[in-house]
Amino acid sequence: MEIARTKCSLGYGKPPWIFKGRALYQLHLVKSEIARAFIPKEFRLVEAFGYTLGGFFLASYEDSPAGVFDELVVIAGIVWNPPTSCAWAARVLVNSGDACDHGRKDVGLPSQVAKFSKKITATPRQRKSKFNGFLDTIGFGTAKFDGRTEYNPNLLKYSCSIECRVRAVKAAKVSGPSSPPKHDTEESLSQLNLKTLEPGSRELVDEGQNLSISVMLSKPLLALEFSCLKMQVEAPVVVSQHSKSRFAARVAN
Repeated sequence: MEIARTKCSLGYGKPPWIFKGRALYQLHLVKSEIARAFIPKEFRLVEAFGYTLGGFFLASYEDSPAGVFDELVVIAGIVWNPPTSCAWAARVLVNSGDACDHGRKDVGLPSQVAKFSKKITATPRQRKSKFNGFLDTIGFGTAKFDGRTEYNPNLLKYSCSIECRVRAVKAAKVSGPSSPPKHDTEESLSQLNLKTLEPGSRELVDEGQNLSISVMLSKPLLALEFSCLKMQVEAPVVVSQHSKSRFAARVAN
């Protein structure tokens, strides 16, 4: 195993990178065969009875190295990373070119620029959460892996720490691209229309995108709202060099 520091984009400044805002983290039951299409073969999928834990992370950042932007991370599943586990990102959509470039080149994320529409509703003040141990258990803890994409073919590992207030909320309703448009085009954290989240550039629907949509439309188990979110991301290190895998390039299309 080879570990080396990566060179990071100058636009984001020196790590650690701080992101502040609010988010929704929703866990879904995802079929193992779908998750495996995104995960490198050297990782063991955490699964039971043909399913793993996937879902999505929808964030609205009010302060970050890229300024104000929104982000949707589609999580294919959980992989085993002794002595704990971590989530694997299948697709990342952001409405910031700087955030997209940083995700692709520096962190190895399969990022794309997309359009978001939303409305913000007030939520009651919550006490600071002690959910960090639980977030580690479901793969949203300190250690994360990414990479093996068209833009960064190496496997990267980086640390991410989160401070926030957490409360369980009703699962967001996810509508597929073929759903009819609504009269009210604004979307909230309680409802996602994948048609409004498609990338701004016109592209063919490939197998990777179809599988990402399948993850989003799978059965929801738990939804957590993160308020007063502060996320600190450290510089990634190269864990292993490029090796060919099924979606090394496709997941970033």
